[in-house]
Amino acid sequence: MKKTLLLLAFLLIGNAFVFAQGADEKAVAATVEKLKTAIISANEAELKKLTSPSLSYGHSNGLLEDQKEFIRALVSEESKFTKIDLSEQTISISGDVAIVRHKLYGDTANKGKDPAQVKLGVFMVFQKVKGNWVLLGRQAFKLV
Repeated sequence: MKKTLLLLAFLLIGNAFVFAQGADEKAVAATVEKLKTAIISANEAELKKLTSPSLSYGHSNGLLEDQKEFIRALVSEESKFTKIDLSEQTISISGDVAIVRHKLYGDTANKGKDPAQVKLGVFMVFQKVKGNWVLLGRQAFKLV
């Protein structure tokens, strides 16, 4: 009887963990989509809500921005995405940290420059803060 109860408890705890993991992955994926939309629309309030005050945002050209600079560049259209498509996204969760990798194909129209297409690999780190996932770190690299 003790073995049966122990096995049942193990299965219930295991199922709860898998469910929580799946729910967190869905929440992170939804946050990535919200962030993508906020970047395209340059929505300052949404960008601030979806990113950490401790943000470290690395661009494929080596430029590194904090939260304030990242948002300022988008709102001023110094950095402007007109289209973003993501593919091959993976999400892994470890406690209150999520690692997201994907490929980003987009169109830009940065201030003073001709429209361009970008093909990037992206590595992002999200942290769960007060029940919400926020972008803590991001690094992009050019794909060939």
